[in-house]
Amino acid sequence: MDSKALQAGLNELLETLKDGQRGYTEALTDVEDADLKQVFKKYAAQRSEYITELEDQMHKLNLHPEEESSITGTVHRAFINLKGLVTGKDRHSILAECERGEDYAKKAYETAQKLQDVPSELKALIEKQAAGIKQGHDEIRNLRDASK
Repeated sequence: MDSKALQAGLNELLETLKDGQRGYTEALTDVEDADLKQVFKKYAAQRSEYITELEDQMHKLNLHPEEESSITGTVHRAFINLKGLVTGKDRHSILAECERGEDYAKKAYETAQKLQDVPSELKALIEKQAAGIKQGHDEIRNLRDASK
């Protein structure tokens, strides 16, 4: 097992999840539509749960989550633009930005699913989370499309 590559891939996933969690938590406090508050709350909680599950698996394999990832130098902050948009309260823009973040999360999971020599328990976890991420992506995309 190439634990270096595996660890790098998992840390990348963790960063992506933390980014999403931060993004949704911020959006949740700023957005006024009650339905979006619920959606953002759900996905902030989902990301939080995924982080815990992933870190547990990493500890079992003696792979340590990095506190602040330097893998990609500067990790792409998918949700960075939400703050400014939410202030404008434009539902479509907020959802478009979330969907961009979701695209990024989906890609990160697609990459993780290609990692070699992943222990079966961890592989199953990544598959399960990837399905949840895809579902989130599609829900956000549908909300965005409906908000035009």
